[in-house]
Amino acid sequence: MSVEREAMEFDVLIVGGGPAGLAAAIRLKQLSPDTSVCLVEKGSEIGAHILSGAVLEPRALDELIPDWRDDPPALATPAKDDRFMLLTATKAYKLPTPPQMNNHGNYIVSLGNVCRWLGARAEALGVEIYPGFAASETIIEDGQVKGVVAGVMGITKDGEEGPNYQPGMELRATYTLFAEGCRGSLTKKLFETYNLREGVQPQTFGLGIKELWEIPKEKHTPGLIWHSTGWPLPKDTYGGSWLYMLGENLVSVGFVVGLDYSNPWLSPFEEFQRFKHHPAVKAMLEGGKRIAYGARALNEGGFQSIPKLVFPGGAIIGDAAGFLNVPKIKGTHTSMKSGMVAAEAIAEALKAEDRAPVLEAYPAMLKASWVWSELQAVRNIRPGFAKFGFWGGMINAAVETYITRGKSPWTLAHHDDHAVLKKASDAPKIDYPKPDGVLSFDRLSSVFLSNTNHEEDQPAHLKLKDPSRWKGVNLDTFGSPESRYCPAGVYEAVGVEEGQPRLVINAQNCVHCKTCDIKDPTQNIDWCTPEGGGGPNYIGGM
Repeated sequence: MSVEREAMEFDVLIVGGGPAGLAAAIRLKQLSPDTSVCLVEKGSEIGAHILSGAVLEPRALDELIPDWRDDPPALATPAKDDRFMLLTATKAYKLPTPPQMNNHGNYIVSLGNVCRWLGARAEALGVEIYPGFAASETIIEDGQVKGVVAGVMGITKDGEEGPNYQPGMELRATYTLFAEGCRGSLTKKLFETYNLREGVQPQTFGLGIKELWEIPKEKHTPGLIWHSTGWPLPKDTYGGSWLYMLGENLVSVGFVVGLDYSNPWLSPFEEFQRFKHHPAVKAMLEGGKRIAYGARALNEGGFQSIPKLVFPGGAIIGDAAGFLNVPKIKGTHTSMKSGMVAAEAIAEALKAEDRAPVLEAYPAMLKASWVWSELQAVRNIRPGFAKFGFWGGMINAAVETYITRGKSPWTLAHHDDHAVLKKASDAPKIDYPKPDGVLSFDRLSSVFLSNTNHEEDQPAHLKLKDPSRWKGVNLDTFGSPESRYCPAGVYEAVGVEEGQPRLVINAQNCVHCKTCDIKDPTQNIDWCTPEGGGGPNYIGGM
């Protein structure tokens, strides 16, 4: 196969067009207008692959663009009413809102719209942005990251050069920032190459599933922020819901399930569909119409799971490193700030005649920022639920919040999510109700609303490292959990009743949530970067 490629040189290359990458690009240009900055994004446009609740704490945005309220992103709705609910199967009980969840001064937003807005700001400052340009390989020479290979197209499923083959391009830079978001495919390899996770706790994850609804205006309360915990999840499973009302008649409704659940029969997608039939939720959605769907994994490990952030030639920023504040249910502000701090470190490094290959200033500057103290203060809340269960976790959260105020002399540990599944024979099966097509839906009709598309003749980006392992481990031991934890119907166990079981991978359905790469019990599924522009194309309200 030919690998002759053109090359472009920049001072700084940013991989990923989310809040962290865009904030880094803008800050670099603010500090050093003559610095050449390139940003590549695998989605068809900036914002196409961005998915979050989302409530935005504007702290970082205020620092980056102080006058942003004069020309805000579309659909930015001031937060007004906070509600935190405990659900049983039929009742909803209002709980005191924890101080971390106080949303006074925050905004309900479409994070995709925020990124589109930031992208326009970045381009106006001279940042070169290449959407639909998937970074598929990191260039490492003499132990130092020199950039990435991006834009490879037209490779067939057999690994051959097809009629529309394009070899891609080498994008080279003095410093490369990886802002791929949760479980980034290149970032994952950097962890291994440079041993960046040595001495830190394993990352733990959640799967967030979201729908966007239009509801009658008489039912719409702009600025309402509604969270719940409890039903329908069992007591040993971490998770909860959100429901945010934005714009004139839009509702962002979603559900997060911690991927450290142990029952292989559990389906996060089905739990979400069941949740919408709760009387309190049904009352808010009745008469409405679902218009969009998506799913995305999120880092929940927090402070003790932050990896080493730098390596020769670059750094990791945003949710690729895991700066989500789980108790606050927010991470955009911390991700943006990490990108801004990295940009400040690079701007100083570029001034030096002898440019240091390792950006040692970035971690030091981040530890001196409000990001570090904010995450350190809440470090024990999420792992408390894994250690003590639902009620014990609630008590631990109250102690950490109101008594020790994040200054406990201990730090609770995490465990690998893929290692906790029980055998299928040791776990109770779950009988999920069939979707009614009004409040609850099936996977395929949901994926349709994500506008997901992958060219059928491209190589599958979902690969089994050892295909023979699937039957003996995934099917025989765990009952094929991938057919339930995937929110897009990518994995199907067929031929089981006929005694000829095999796994069908519908890679064209993939919404790039990365759950399979995280939850597979033997880490046998490898999520690789597909061709640029493939995957979901989330609409402006998502």
